[in-house]
Amino acid sequence: MSTYTHPITQLVHSTVRMLRIHPDGRQSTGTGYIYSFYEENGTSCPCVVTNKHVVINAKQGVFNLTLKNSDGTPNLGKHETVILNDLQQYCIPHPNPNVDLVALPIGPILNSASSNGRDYYFISLGAAIVADEELLSSLPPMEEIVMIGYPNGLWDERHNLPIIRKGITATHPRLELNGRPEFLIDAACFPGSSGSPVFLANIGSYVSPDGALCVGNRVALLGTLYAGPQHTTTGEIVVIDVPTDTKSVAVGTIPNNLGYVIRAKELGILENEVRKKLSQQPNPFRNSPCTCGSGRRYKHCCGAM
Repeated sequence: MSTYTHPITQLVHSTVRMLRIHPDGRQSTGTGYIYSFYEENGTSCPCVVTNKHVVINAKQGVFNLTLKNSDGTPNLGKHETVILNDLQQYCIPHPNPNVDLVALPIGPILNSASSNGRDYYFISLGAAIVADEELLSSLPPMEEIVMIGYPNGLWDERHNLPIIRKGITATHPRLELNGRPEFLIDAACFPGSSGSPVFLANIGSYVSPDGALCVGNRVALLGTLYAGPQHTTTGEIVVIDVPTDTKSVAVGTIPNNLGYVIRAKELGILENEVRKKLSQQPNPFRNSPCTCGSGRRYKHCCGAM
């Protein structure tokens, strides 16, 4: 007899809490999610996707990965810290300077751990969960959404789990808002939420395009949160990046529960950039030791990813 698994139970394992250490020692947080690019013939390139402004000028980047039990389940309460010096050097940015997305390949990290007898548990998102044009065209302007991340840096540190926020689409996710590849959501977008994946989240039931009530779940990746309109204490409306630093600033701004989300289709453009960047790196012979330092042969390590 099969056991039902709630979709969000799986999706909470798709994100990582991104801690940025600034050159002056300050710390700030953001959100990233694990996404597998160019999945082909059982292989892929797993990356952490986040915002450019989350990683820029980071002296160090820190995130945690949950260990996997021998039966393949997550070992909640057991996770390891990954520390990357000069974080930005590992990141591959979206080619459009106005699209705040970046990919951090983690294949070498996963392979190195595996070669030392440790496997991590995570849910990797991919093209299969991205909302396609057919689905987007069938949606009304207002739909239920779930955003998963680390507002104000908050998380379940003991179990390495994120915070779940619920809301609705505030503009249609199929339409480019003001000519940009983004849309608005109505949800609490606090500091630390930058880089959070935003999902269409119809859990239990939803209404079909012809008005019929359908029983079941409809979950799809709509995009990545990156900014939010805020108003100053004097009442002026401004648009700023969702900050990663929760410390006070000179000019007071108040979030108004709206967030700008980069449409998920931009992941396809980022994928092309990842493929191009990694193809420029010289690969060793397939039977040579892998350059990631795992001690395994390249064909059984990063060459398999």
